[in-house]
Amino acid sequence: MYHAIVFLPLLGALVAGLFGRSIGAKASEYVTSLFLVVAAVLSWVAFFTVALGDSETLRIPVLEWVKSGSLDVQWAFRIDTLTSVMLVVVNTVSALVHIYSIGYMHHDPHRPRFFAYLSLFTFAMLMLVTSDNLLQMFFGWEGVGLASYLLIGFWYKKPSASAAAMKAFIVNRVGDFGFILGIFCLYMLFGSINFQTIFAAAADFAPHGEQASDVVLTLFGMSLDKADALTWTCLLLFMGAMGKSAQIPLHTWLPDAMEGPTPVSALIHAATMVTAGVFLVARMSPVFELSHDALTVVTVIGAITAFFAATVGLVQNDIKRVIAYSTCSQLGYMFVALGIGAYGAAIFHLFTHAFFKALLFLGAGSVIHSVSDEQDMRRMGGLRKHIPMTYWMMIVGTIALTGVGIPFTVIGTAGFFSKDAIIESAFVAHSSVAGFAYVMLVVAALFTSFYSWRLIFMTFHGKPRASADVMHHVHESPPVMLVPLYILAAGALFAGLIFHGFFFGEEYAEFWKGALFTLPENEILEHYHHVPAWVKLSPFVAMLLGLVTAWYFYIRSPETPKRLAQDHRGLYQFLLNKWYFDELYDVMFVRSSKWLGSFLWKKGDQATIDGLGPNAVAARVQDITGRVVKLQTGYLYHYAFVMLIGVAALVTWMMLGSAF
Repeated sequence: MYHAIVFLPLLGALVAGLFGRSIGAKASEYVTSLFLVVAAVLSWVAFFTVALGDSETLRIPVLEWVKSGSLDVQWAFRIDTLTSVMLVVVNTVSALVHIYSIGYMHHDPHRPRFFAYLSLFTFAMLMLVTSDNLLQMFFGWEGVGLASYLLIGFWYKKPSASAAAMKAFIVNRVGDFGFILGIFCLYMLFGSINFQTIFAAAADFAPHGEQASDVVLTLFGMSLDKADALTWTCLLLFMGAMGKSAQIPLHTWLPDAMEGPTPVSALIHAATMVTAGVFLVARMSPVFELSHDALTVVTVIGAITAFFAATVGLVQNDIKRVIAYSTCSQLGYMFVALGIGAYGAAIFHLFTHAFFKALLFLGAGSVIHSVSDEQDMRRMGGLRKHIPMTYWMMIVGTIALTGVGIPFTVIGTAGFFSKDAIIESAFVAHSSVAGFAYVMLVVAALFTSFYSWRLIFMTFHGKPRASADVMHHVHESPPVMLVPLYILAAGALFAGLIFHGFFFGEEYAEFWKGALFTLPENEILEHYHHVPAWVKLSPFVAMLLGLVTAWYFYIRSPETPKRLAQDHRGLYQFLLNKWYFDELYDVMFVRSSKWLGSFLWKKGDQATIDGLGPNAVAARVQDITGRVVKLQTGYLYHYAFVMLIGVAALVTWMMLGSAF
């Protein structure tokens, strides 16, 4: 069963990629989609067997892979609760994206290539989440990066798409450099890169009174004892997670990834690439849990990212970019949960987020499809009556994202359970930065509610702002695009209600079965159930404030946001330009690299190396031969004169030479 779950997407990618022209676009769509549906069904079977059943952690060998000295790596599947959750998330969303793409990409002439890339992307992610060792995880990690490059730049003739694909690829290489260094450090510390070996030996690095001063690792010229070595290793691993999961300051690739087709955005942002970093930290919880300093850094980065992305989302006008910054912000929530030791809450939010974020992206794709590929919300409005099913699906996604629910009850959407669990956990956590994280997350919840409802009001309410020709052609999406929205809507509404007790509640221990590790002194799950009432109310109040403010700005008084933007133009431009991170990186890295390259080319290569080397020698040879050639005039008396000069020179040399 597990071999089929992992390799069916690869088989679909090979069929569509190698034989797509032979079998045709329709067959490519149906084959890849069918394989993904089967993999998704089997993933749910695995989830109920492993996570909700009595099955313990399974290790399923696939083949002998690398054996060199003490390095012995097998390709094997590690199947535990964490893996089964990720299998459900990845394959369910991917299968729905495949089906949705049959309608969305209907007019594209390169559909076999698109579906081959989608399935390849899914396979790479499955390799990552089923990995039994760090080399296998890195193989899937880089496979996801490659597939994302292909998908973001799918419309490669479009310059902005090619640039966005390159940007995603390069920025992720920065994080991946830290990840691979972290793998090297783990091998040096534990003598293995197999998870079971590392987790079993990690307890030896736990702090016990006075820290041993013996040097166990030399890194960047620093001699590190056990505690410092573990901290640096965790930070390097987290650097990789920051790149894949778009945490500040390695977040700049994520909004630009919107240049790819909308189904790609849903797959990247909801279920696959961006969740890889969260999965990495959760998988390595037995190591991260032993480093308080590393967890503090994770918490701070997550809180800042959640706040930063929420502020930028307030003023974006591209419907897909608003949802993209929402993804960036929600990933910040997940990393805060990881940093404070609430690993179950982090994976719970990853699980619920996959449903409502995929729903929002695919819903946005349905909107774009209906308005002739327009993405600017300022040119929409009044679409509620024209595409009612899409409207209601977007409403469901929005109430799930903003966490609509009734406090102190079990009535609420998916985001109500998972996001509130993180906020409340941040309040009770004993981390020195937990208070800071709590404030940042509540403020981010307020901003999230505002920009989410702003999207709804600008897109579906008010008077139509599109041209009459566009409004004349507005139409609801076909069933092949709407049915995936209905399924995702069910998850967005009920996933939190059904599973909250398992992920971060009474059934926590029986559900996770040790897949997530916490130290005995980590009692956050217990404290989470005893937070003050005002803390439980804070995300609800933030959600209401954001909703009311958005309603007033974009329904009751549409002139107010325009006036505020004019009155506070500096702040508006600061947020609109995403805190100028791209401009800063352009000055620091792009322009400086271009200047250095130009300097080395013109001064180093052309002027110095070529000028003094090959070019200089060649020029001197040409000068000399040019003068010698002038002696070849063809006149006999010229040659006689030269011979006479030669004889005179020879006689002179013999006479003067004999004198010495």
